[in-house]
Amino acid sequence: MKNSKHLLNLIYIAMFAAVITICAQIQIPTAVPFTLQTLGVFAAGGLLGFKRGTLSVIIYVLLGLVGIPVFSGFKGGIGVLFGPTGGYIIGFIFTAMVVGIAADKFGRKIWTLAIGMAAGLILCYAFGTVWFMIIYNAPTGGISLWEALMMCVIPYLPFDALKIAAAAVLVNRLYKAVQL
Repeated sequence: MKNSKHLLNLIYIAMFAAVITICAQIQIPTAVPFTLQTLGVFAAGGLLGFKRGTLSVIIYVLLGLVGIPVFSGFKGGIGVLFGPTGGYIIGFIFTAMVVGIAADKFGRKIWTLAIGMAAGLILCYAFGTVWFMIIYNAPTGGISLWEALMMCVIPYLPFDALKIAAAAVLVNRLYKAVQL
């Protein structure tokens, strides 16, 4: 029985790494592409909790790091992580951690999930925006925090609010039905 539980956990972790990969390919290309990756990350953390959800995102990142084209636009490799969106990809790990901790500690009510997802997204934005500024400040002499926020955060807030709402409802409903 214990081995079957471990196998089931491995399947869930792999399945959510695949879900994030699929969500990454649904995109509107811009300087920092608008994708559904965060929806997949929110779902992984919310449904699987801290340990399994975070592990699924780490596996996703590692798959991309070794060159498997799992990132948006079917990209992969270390160059993507050292590119302008690399900080957001690393931020996904911390997003999953926060969402998973919130789900494990406070349950999967829609409002608690939404708060956890918003907090996780703030961390993702922080990592991504700082990295974006580092990348663009090194070769060109710099962009300001305000310019980086206007390029990488502000335009995405309405879409991310919709993704949080959708993910919170989805996780709430699926968790009641499936009990992952």
